Amino acid sequence: MTALTGLLAGGDRRSIGRVPEVVRLVRRDPRRAHELVAALRHPDPVVRMRAADALEKASAVDREILRAHVRALLGLARRATQQELRWHLAQMIPRLPLAPRQRRAAFAVLEGYLTDRSAIVRTFAMQALADFALADRALRRQVARHLEHLTAGGTPAMRARGRRLLAELDREPRA
Repeated sequence: MTALTGLLAGGDRRSIGRVPEVVRLVRRDPRRAHELVAALRHPDPVVRMRAADALEKASAVDREILRAHVRALLGLARRATQQELRWHLAQMIPRLPLAPRQRRAAFAVLEGYLTDRSAIVRTFAMQALADFALADRALRRQVARHLEHLTAGGTPAMRARGRRLLAELDREPRA
């Protein structure tokens, strides 16, 4: 068990534990991101959840910490069943530097997340697909169809997010 894994253990899924401390440690030394990526496969679901949370928070500030882990994260995104892991991966995938083939594979994984039983996973997948579409105009129509469907019948949070994302897709693409 690594030092970071030890900080992530204990308690249950209702608490974030020492995630803020782990985020600070990884931000200070980004090379330690590999410990979090390894912890995403830990046998304890609490450790997996907190590792995903910490990696997502650290990568929101510095997406470069994900660069060396593209293949591992994409592979995990395909296999993950734990909802907390899936929603954090949905947040991180658009931050990855992807080759065209990887981008298509990631897009397909995220489309699969749209049928997850967790509304949170579906909502973050909506956002991730919209992020892909904002960067690639060719995906807009396909993503807009998904968003329209989920906005019509999803949870209140999904409907609100869907309306906002559809409005964004109507504007010019991000640089």
